[in-house]
Amino acid sequence: MTGGRALALHLGVAAVLGVLQFVLPPFHHGMVTRILFFSTYAMAYNLLFGYAGLLSLGHAMFFAAGMYGAGLPVYYLGMGSGSAFLLGLGSGLLLAAAVGAASLRASGSAFPVVTMMFGQVSYLLTLHFNWITFADQGLVLVDRLLPLHLGPWSVPLTDPAVRYVLAWGLFTVVLWVSLWIVRSPFGRILVALREHEERARMMGYDPFRYRWVAVCLSGGVAGAAGAAYALSFGYVGNAFASILYSIYPLLWVLLGGAGTTLGPLVGVLLMTYAVDVVSGFTSAYLVVVGLALVLVTLGFPQGILGRVRARWWRWLP
Repeated sequence: MTGGRALALHLGVAAVLGVLQFVLPPFHHGMVTRILFFSTYAMAYNLLFGYAGLLSLGHAMFFAAGMYGAGLPVYYLGMGSGSAFLLGLGSGLLLAAAVGAASLRASGSAFPVVTMMFGQVSYLLTLHFNWITFADQGLVLVDRLLPLHLGPWSVPLTDPAVRYVLAWGLFTVVLWVSLWIVRSPFGRILVALREHEERARMMGYDPFRYRWVAVCLSGGVAGAAGAAYALSFGYVGNAFASILYSIYPLLWVLLGGAGTTLGPLVGVLLMTYAVDVVSGFTSAYLVVVGLALVLVTLGFPQGILGRVRARWWRWLP
């Protein structure tokens, strides 16, 4: 019964988001498109932080790996969008496999520090190879992007409608994969390791192996989100590799509810529109939004959906 309610809720959310593209005005159409891409990125972070209990302070390197992995071949080699997307996803996955193997050997509070160091190295590399990446100026892909061929149809990715469908499709796939993972034996083992590592170890589970797989999955999804974002908006810039984009997913997940499948969407939605509204009144909008986030976090320490689950919907995954 509880599984049926959770399934119905997720189906309803995906359906509503799919229908919204037909009714939203142009400005909000673009806003929701970005929200869907960043929600996918936040879901990748939530898998690691919310379920595995690993705090990463360098997650932007996986998102940026996806962007550059997809954007550089398009810009310099004229690669097709489909192949570029797969290359971006693979770039995030391979980087996560390497970083995870090194970072997980650090114990306790050292893991966040090590990931932050790797993240900063990745950001500095985009500056060092300025002649390839164009650093903060970035790479504009719009004139070099080939249309995506789907059978007899040829669709331009930078068309707003196509962009929304791509964002919605990727979000929906990752949402269902996340729901399947957290309800699978693998997801339950991650939660067990988060709650009591020694007890899980005594039961025969290898913490390094399960956490390394979680890092790989998280990095791969983040890379897919970065690749799709770059191909859809036709731009790759190293600002997406900065520490700010490692802090954003942490704030999104904390606000929406760590360890809830829909928490990342709620966090990104509220924070994106809060920044947009407040920036219309003051140039110090980040300070105002930051204070508001602190107050919300104090009032809802488990996040919004975490509080909803604790008080009313205990079946919420």
